[in-house]
Amino acid sequence: MAPAVRCVRRHLVPSVREDGVTGASTTRNGSESRRERHRRLREEGRPGPPGPYALLPWLLLGLGAFSNLFQGETSNPWIGGLGLLLFNSLYISVVFRGFYKKKRESPVSYCLLAVMGVVTFGLAIGYGGSWLLFFPLLSLACGTVLRHRQLVLGLLCLAAVAGLVAVWRGDNSADPWTIGYGTFISGAVTAAILTLSETVMELRAARQELARTAVEKERLRFSRDLHDLLGHTLSVIVVKSEAARRLAPRDMDAALLQVADIESVGRQALTEIREAVTGYREGSLATELDRARSALTAAGTEPVVRRSGPPLAPQAEALLGWVVREAVTNVVRHSDATTCSFVVDGTAERVRLTVTDDGRGQAAEPPAPGIGGTGLKGLTERLAAAGGSLTAGPGPDGGFVVTAELPVDATDVADGVDTADSSVPPRTLGR
Repeated sequence: MAPAVRCVRRHLVPSVREDGVTGASTTRNGSESRRERHRRLREEGRPGPPGPYALLPWLLLGLGAFSNLFQGETSNPWIGGLGLLLFNSLYISVVFRGFYKKKRESPVSYCLLAVMGVVTFGLAIGYGGSWLLFFPLLSLACGTVLRHRQLVLGLLCLAAVAGLVAVWRGDNSADPWTIGYGTFISGAVTAAILTLSETVMELRAARQELARTAVEKERLRFSRDLHDLLGHTLSVIVVKSEAARRLAPRDMDAALLQVADIESVGRQALTEIREAVTGYREGSLATELDRARSALTAAGTEPVVRRSGPPLAPQAEALLGWVVREAVTNVVRHSDATTCSFVVDGTAERVRLTVTDDGRGQAAEPPAPGIGGTGLKGLTERLAAAGGSLTAGPGPDGGFVVTAELPVDATDVADGVDTADSSVPPRTLGR
């Protein structure tokens, strides 16, 4: 079994831990693998939404107003200078707040935007000319703060007012409709780019969450397969080893036959573990029933198999094979039964498997559905995801009964089903 252990450890030792922020995985000792580090750096290197600093160069539109002020071409230069300083300060404050959702939607941002609008109207009406270019800057600030209907109404009104002011002043080198159009398009393009960038970042976060969920589901699938495979196989090996030990003093040939069975079971387990690790294992109901006969006979339990009904899809056979494997494991480990029956029957739509033993059941209690151990819980989730059900509990005449029902053409083995989504809740009854 050493190769099997190495095969399992090769897939289990990395045991990655998901980082809730970046989705990067680390090994058990906390160090990040080289492949994951390269993937994280490549992901972080992708372009994201522009930051507030990307909007600061647009303040260069105010250089014409600053030049007029510096060359003394503006009346009341102190008022113009204070207005220019106040406008730039408000612009920077509004733009930086617009990149944080909580600050963007706060009343303070709207108040600052309103004050900025008052300053813009005052400077444009009072000075005209190059000062009219503050309207596109105001529109750009609106694009960082406003969204949806507020943005559309605000930009339309602002563009119309900017065009009217340009017509009233009549001293701008550009046409009034150019001022109005530039005002509208500045805010619209800014809002569109920021909204698209935010959507891209949300999609990236969603993709990372889906990848993390897929990893968790694959771990759940592998843990179930490993439990079902090793639990059953080791139980059979223990039973056959005990039989060989009892037979060795008086019948060496029979003991050697049991040892040969142990070797065969070990080799088969090695193959199954390799297939389970790679995710391509497909079970067979007939094969599992044959193995059940051998394991139960070695444990001193008489197997009884009755099968009827239509042929099953490979996925349905695989699921019922898992049920047989888990039921036999429980019988060998816990029941001390003398007989164990497997009945497979059904209709053209559904198939039912009933496993009944006469072991240590409680006949005084009425049969109640319930799922107990880890293996039965996992099987319940598998069958529920494929449209079936699994019940387990004491039989009416003692012993223990496991009943599984499935559609004949079940096509979803549901290796990665989430426990929270299972329609069959786990209970405490069972073994």
